[in-house]
Amino acid sequence: MSPSPDVKSSHRVDLVSEAFVKRLDRYLVARYSSFSRSYIQRLITEGYVTVNGKAVRPSVSLKRGDRVVVEFPVAPSTHPAPEPMPLSVVYEDDEVLVIDKPAGIVTHPGPGHTTGTLAGALLAYRPALGGVGDPARPGIVHRLDKDTSGLLMVAKTDESLRSLAAQLKSRSVTKGYLALVKGRIEPSEGVIDAPLGRSPRHRKKIAVVAEGRDARTGYKTLKELDGYTLLEVAPQTGRTHQIRVHLAAVGHPIIGDGTYGGRHPALSRQFLHASYLKFRLPGSGREIELRSRLPRDLSDALETICSEGPRAVTR
Repeated sequence: MSPSPDVKSSHRVDLVSEAFVKRLDRYLVARYSSFSRSYIQRLITEGYVTVNGKAVRPSVSLKRGDRVVVEFPVAPSTHPAPEPMPLSVVYEDDEVLVIDKPAGIVTHPGPGHTTGTLAGALLAYRPALGGVGDPARPGIVHRLDKDTSGLLMVAKTDESLRSLAAQLKSRSVTKGYLALVKGRIEPSEGVIDAPLGRSPRHRKKIAVVAEGRDARTGYKTLKELDGYTLLEVAPQTGRTHQIRVHLAAVGHPIIGDGTYGGRHPALSRQFLHASYLKFRLPGSGREIELRSRLPRDLSDALETICSEGPRAVTR
């Protein structure tokens, strides 16, 4: 069962009689024994559980009198149907497939997006992917936001899925993005290190929160424009909306990102493109590097924005 924003019921738990200290996830697993610990932990990390009105970590210790609110969301359909649609295949062998995902397509089914997903397109292209990994995410190793374009890895066998997932976990996969942000970012190169979690004010948003999971984003200035900066971004962790939230948090939201404060008339989606991937092929162990050029909408927007101002300095 996967959480979704559609809430089926809400259970309010008042710990007024508990005299002992216990981890939140362990308490909820004991109370709701029909659910697995991993599911309970996911509910907590995705913001469906609050303690005294605040989102917390699964490991937080409860105290006598704490008020815990748990929301159990309705699980969406988890099995995408094959849907033929054009796919830009950047690399393919017997074990791995790399797609250049266009903006506007969600990676896998979720609330409000049961059709028209990349998962459905992949099943139409390679039906055998239906037997690889989670049926809701056939062969998909990682995801890109709906309005983020670029390179995305897909495993064609369970063995390659485990290998690629292990590389991601050990942070030996190198990902590179191009992002256009508001303002001139200083210093011109650095790392944003700030924990991320569900926003306590807006559950559908991610925010920098003290109780969040560790998150680090490296960046380097490629070009300074009049009022904007083109960045090369290298996330060192893989949190939801990480790049978008981190850049907004330091006062430089991505252009076109209406969710995190970067609206711009030249773009209807965020200027964020997964342009680079480096990883090892599961079978041979050979290192492979792949690149993707800016799609037309982003290159046109960049040209428009460049023409607006008198200054463009390449570093």
